[in-house]
Amino acid sequence: MEDLEELKAIFTRCGLDTKLAAEAASGNRKLRTTLLEVIDSAGLTEYGCKKQIGVLLYQVATRYPSNALSHRGTLISYIRNEKIKTSAQLNGGLSYLAGIGHEELDVSQLEIASGVGVVVSREDIRCVIEEILSNEQEVLKSKQYRAPFGKYLAEARQKLPWADGRDLKDIFDQAVQQLLGTRPSAPVAQPAAEILCMDSTTVPSEKESHQDPFRMFPSPQENMQVQTSITYSTGEVHHLSNPREQLMTHLARTHGRVVTRFPPEPNGYLHLGHAKAMFVDFGYAQEKNGACYLRFDDTNPTEEKQEYINHIKEIVNWLGWHPARTTYSSDYFSELYILALELIRRDKAYVDHQTPEEIKMSREKHSNSPWRNRPIHESLAVFEEMRRGLWEEGSATLRMKQDMRNENFNMFDLIAYRIKFAPHPRAGDQWVIYPSYDYTHCIVDSMENITHSLCTLEFETRRASYFWLLDALSLYLPHVWEYSRLNVSNNVLSKRKLNKLVTGNYVNGWDDPRLLTLAGLRRRGASPNAINKFVKTIGITRNFMTVNHGLLNSIIREDLNASAPRAMAVLRPLKVIVTNFPFGTPEILKAVRFPQRGLDSPTYDVYFGPVLYIEQSDFRVVDSKDYYGLAPGKTVMLRYAYPVKCVGYETAQNGEVTEISVQCDFKKASKPKGVLHWVSSTPETNLLQLQVRLYGPLFHAEDPNTTEDYLSDLDPKSVEVVTGAVAPDHLAKNEVGHVFQLERLGYFTIDPDSTPSAPVLTRTVTLRDAFHTNKAKC
Repeated sequence: MEDLEELKAIFTRCGLDTKLAAEAASGNRKLRTTLLEVIDSAGLTEYGCKKQIGVLLYQVATRYPSNALSHRGTLISYIRNEKIKTSAQLNGGLSYLAGIGHEELDVSQLEIASGVGVVVSREDIRCVIEEILSNEQEVLKSKQYRAPFGKYLAEARQKLPWADGRDLKDIFDQAVQQLLGTRPSAPVAQPAAEILCMDSTTVPSEKESHQDPFRMFPSPQENMQVQTSITYSTGEVHHLSNPREQLMTHLARTHGRVVTRFPPEPNGYLHLGHAKAMFVDFGYAQEKNGACYLRFDDTNPTEEKQEYINHIKEIVNWLGWHPARTTYSSDYFSELYILALELIRRDKAYVDHQTPEEIKMSREKHSNSPWRNRPIHESLAVFEEMRRGLWEEGSATLRMKQDMRNENFNMFDLIAYRIKFAPHPRAGDQWVIYPSYDYTHCIVDSMENITHSLCTLEFETRRASYFWLLDALSLYLPHVWEYSRLNVSNNVLSKRKLNKLVTGNYVNGWDDPRLLTLAGLRRRGASPNAINKFVKTIGITRNFMTVNHGLLNSIIREDLNASAPRAMAVLRPLKVIVTNFPFGTPEILKAVRFPQRGLDSPTYDVYFGPVLYIEQSDFRVVDSKDYYGLAPGKTVMLRYAYPVKCVGYETAQNGEVTEISVQCDFKKASKPKGVLHWVSSTPETNLLQLQVRLYGPLFHAEDPNTTEDYLSDLDPKSVEVVTGAVAPDHLAKNEVGHVFQLERLGYFTIDPDSTPSAPVLTRTVTLRDAFHTNKAKC
């Protein structure tokens, strides 16, 4: 179907406005085809639908993950039947489907993820908003319409994710006006909006860079508000918060200071997403004159290595962060075991003997384990036997007694302890039972008196189990806040996927410059300053986003422009003979290290002799108006030297130019437009041959996570190795990791694979941005 008017009519009948319908009909062919397929799948091609349904179907056509196409019809039917009615519900469904791909669809989990069946009335919204505003009475009274309303509205959306957005905003505005009266007619200054520059190379203004990125976090003294509400399958609702006495005890231990933690698992190398987490955790503590702990979440002895622990410590220090303490979850194994006994005594945990397959099946059916109601004394006895190594691996687990029929699958009696006959890197062979992440993380947060437990949004569904466990043990509840994880185009930031790339030899180790591991970025020549500026630029938000890799390159480039000295080298050399060279020895010329510093810049010596090398691409046999390189009869300027005119050239049998003859204008009478870089072959220069590695994006797709098989999307041309490049030997005398700008070529660093006689250069970034095309080299 290609009739433009008919297409527009179909799209208009399905609720799209005239402009959007016209764009969809006449624009991108793939979108047009997909949108028609979606509408046809919904059975709406002939009769259309109301706008609410049509807008959601358009979002499916534009945003549906390609790795889960087999389930698209199911999602469409939920929209068609108005079980999914809002963008928030659709976002939840899309995220769930992207996560399972083509795996078997659990409809109940899709409904949970999409909030199907959850009805939020205007009265529900009004109650939540009134509760939020009542907790902020003092702030509202003092600041009036300068209060941080964005924070309050975000909190309401967080508590009511399935509420209608327009109703939420309308009721919120009414409630504020009722409290404060009519808003003044004069504009009132509001807090600056969060930076959301995702695909621009624009560097934030001075004003933007100095705004407080942590302004949404409450102070430790305010941590008596409801942290979360758990709705049980019985209909009972528990609102969890710190009792006043519990909070006062906590504040006495911390002296009211902010205490955060950066809690990596030592099972791989850190990546760019961890740099964002460090900025949040260490940065917030530093901003508030508090403390941030580096805590290794080392509860899985079979996956952890000392190599990873050493790397994490070193990288944290390299980025400029200094932990107040370095701790390990394994430091608390004894205390965690004692608390597990207490959990059993409170009838909040039991020993289960189901196999992993049986546990999975019971969760799918929302059915209790046959061991769930065993006597407390029996669970205590068996748990002690597990600790002594009397049960085999997989034969018994300790599970929390939560709510198997809950809407949140993270309340399905999560495992607290499992048996592993494996020595621990720190605890040795003292233990054969190890606590799970879900059991350990929240308890150690509480034991270390963490004020703000900050993590990425994929942990949001774990919030209920996090607070359930602390409440079950009567422990202090830290403030929890989730932010969006970092995604960068044409790459992956999943530790599991990175591990597959490394162990499968798809890349050359954890520090391969194509990876966005911090070791890879450092090897590529990125500085800590550039990385920290990048994560600060993208900001801390709850919005899902994919940052174009060009923004990262732009910030690295800006950083190096100020710090990297200039030099000259030739990647693909073409020999040049200066036929009128008058001197007996090479002439010494002065070149500038930092042109942007003007007269204050230091200089270095370059030697100008009778034999030079320029880039092959800087000579053409046939000239053109838009070409500024050398051609027969044409004059160009050699950087820091003289104008030269091509008077002849030689070719090989295949027609390839092998040598050029030029005459030099030593009086500089001519003023050519083109300026070329060059090197001279003289005894003083002592030219060395180099290997140069030019790295590009690792994947073809902008978002490899949405492809059916991300490994098949790898770009085999993501690295180009250039051999035979030439440069003066002084370049090779720099230390590994030293970064400089090779004029007209880009920024380069000395690679660890270098030797004194065979230097290897890695290109960090080009001189200009080319990121608008996915094939652009880094």
